[in-house]
Amino acid sequence: MAKMAVQLLGFFLGLLGLLGMVVTTLLPQWRRRAYIGSNIITATGYMKGLWMECVWHSTGIYQCQTHRSLLALPLDLQAARALMIISCVASILALALATVGMECTRLASHSRNKNALAVFGGIGFIAAGLLCLVTVSWTTNDIVQQFYNPQLPSIMKYEIGQAVYLGFISAFCANLLFFFGL
Repeated sequence: MAKMAVQLLGFFLGLLGLLGMVVTTLLPQWRRRAYIGSNIITATGYMKGLWMECVWHSTGIYQCQTHRSLLALPLDLQAARALMIISCVASILALALATVGMECTRLASHSRNKNALAVFGGIGFIAAGLLCLVTVSWTTNDIVQQFYNPQLPSIMKYEIGQAVYLGFISAFCANLLFFFGL
């Protein structure tokens, strides 16, 4: 009974991690314009995500433009897109394996490999969480290095956006399975 409870807790943490990773991937708030120096009072805010760049006006209107060409994007943005998509796909596969392998489901109930499926599902969640963690950590490092670059004008500096923080939380939820022993 205790094993089933731990499996359910791990499953729901992995599901929460999956939902967070999908939202993190889609949100445009990965980078937001830093308001420093003479830029403190402004009527617009700028945000960059993996898929689009947005401008927020003080009237409450958002204007977003998607990145038109994949090949015209910087390499770090292309890699971040790829890693986040792989992370989401790995989470979906892990969700399917964990669903079949958990003790509380009747799927494959007479199979000797039921426990192994649950373990592979947990490993899939951990791998997806690590991929997400690598992506948001890499992005955070890039933002911080550019922010403290004295050669970059203050109008071109960005801060860490809300999607990056959500990515850290999602990776943490998916990797908590490791501490529960899959």
